[in-house]
Amino acid sequence: MNKKTHFGFTEVDAKDKSAHVGEVFTSVAGSYDVMNDAMSMGMHRLWKKILVELAGVSDHDTILDIASGTGDIAKLIAKEYPSTEIYMSDINMDMLAEGRNRAINESFSSNTHFCQLSGETIPFADNTFDLITIGFGLRNFTDKEKGLKEMKRCLKEDGRLLILEFSKPINPLFSKVYDWYSFNILPKLGAILANDSESYKYLAESIRMHPGQEALQEMVIEAGFEKCKFYNLLNGIVAIHVAYGSIRRQRQMCIRDRHRRSFS
Repeated sequence: MNKKTHFGFTEVDAKDKSAHVGEVFTSVAGSYDVMNDAMSMGMHRLWKKILVELAGVSDHDTILDIASGTGDIAKLIAKEYPSTEIYMSDINMDMLAEGRNRAINESFSSNTHFCQLSGETIPFADNTFDLITIGFGLRNFTDKEKGLKEMKRCLKEDGRLLILEFSKPINPLFSKVYDWYSFNILPKLGAILANDSESYKYLAESIRMHPGQEALQEMVIEAGFEKCKFYNLLNGIVAIHVAYGSIRRQRQMCIRDRHRRSFS
């Protein structure tokens, strides 16, 4: 019997999920940025800036950005830390092409490489990267546990992983409002701005199927990371998980960021 997994609320063969997800992102690639701004009212840009602040980027870091999409996170790092080496990656070639074109047009391609890859089978050697980031991509993985273990393998011993992803609202009333918005407004926005309501229906469903804050934190630890903490943003609609390959690195980051404000 074929192994099953979820594609939104639909059960599919695990071997077919990546193809289904690929169809979604091929469909929305050209309108991806417009839709992100519309459905988050531009807040996704702030969330990504917070991720970069939390990342503790150092000059000359080698960085892998998984599910780069149009390159928001890579751009923030490349512009602020021009001595870093960044690998922008995406499993979807249409999305990667959008990101590459943007990097060239907006002048952040000089320290950036582009590679099509799956975060579940990363084609780099062990201990390659100082930092791995993934923004709004983990929920689309077929096998999240495998992907997290791959990220741990590719990180240097004192490396860190930052995951920005939709999560579970903390307040029950707020959660009901969010559900109404997700299933009534998002598909309509998709129809108007991207001529594609089904892809944004999948978006809403995939968020509900993704593990909550504590469950994902546990998954990260089980993948081999020594420490993982998370920051809730906008009442937990979004969370950033910060994972460390070693406690020593985490202590260094705490000293460095002693005066950083709380985002919870």
